[in-house]
Amino acid sequence: MKSIEKYMDHTALKADTRLADIEKLVKEAKEYNFYAICVNGSYIETAKELLKDSDVKIAAVVGFPLGASTTESKIFETEDAIMKGADEIDMVINIGALKDGRYGYVLNDIKALVDVARGKAIVKVIIETALLSDDEKIKVCELAKEAGAQFVKTSTGFSSAGATKEDVALMKKTVGPDIEVKASGGIRDMAKAKEVIAAGATRIGASSTVNIVKEFRSEQKRE
Repeated sequence: MKSIEKYMDHTALKADTRLADIEKLVKEAKEYNFYAICVNGSYIETAKELLKDSDVKIAAVVGFPLGASTTESKIFETEDAIMKGADEIDMVINIGALKDGRYGYVLNDIKALVDVARGKAIVKVIIETALLSDDEKIKVCELAKEAGAQFVKTSTGFSSAGATKEDVALMKKTVGPDIEVKASGGIRDMAKAKEVIAAGATRIGASSTVNIVKEFRSEQKRE
């Protein structure tokens, strides 16, 4: 298992996130050497400047949190985010289109962003597991794989529930070894983090990241 810090996307996505929150997020990410921070688009440039002496990556959300914006607007968001300094794009699928069985639309929506980001940023596909049946979870993971995305991600953290070990395991089984799984939503302690990692997650999105790492380090000291 890699260092727990390198699983972490330290996250601040709430509607009332302020500049001071981003400054704190970046400070903690640098202090704990997290893999990435995850922010809304308007904070990318600020984060980029604050991280200029660091190897912490910047993930930016697109079509967030509903996923129901047009593909064209998601393309613009992606291009803008990359131009401003994002290393990773966490995009939300069109959940209604998936549930309607409009799989071509969902595939093209994902693929359009993968194409825009190719060679510049990786794409994580947020499927919002709380709103999907197991068959729908499997189908959208297959579509994300077909589109060439690098990750599938459980949740926005803004729906009725977040990541579960069962969903992570199902997603990982579906995408296989070549695509990674990010578990996000409701991961607030080390026990839950260990659960989703054991199920196949290689990245965790959380706002409780510092507490998780502190808990992990305390465990190590006791062992």
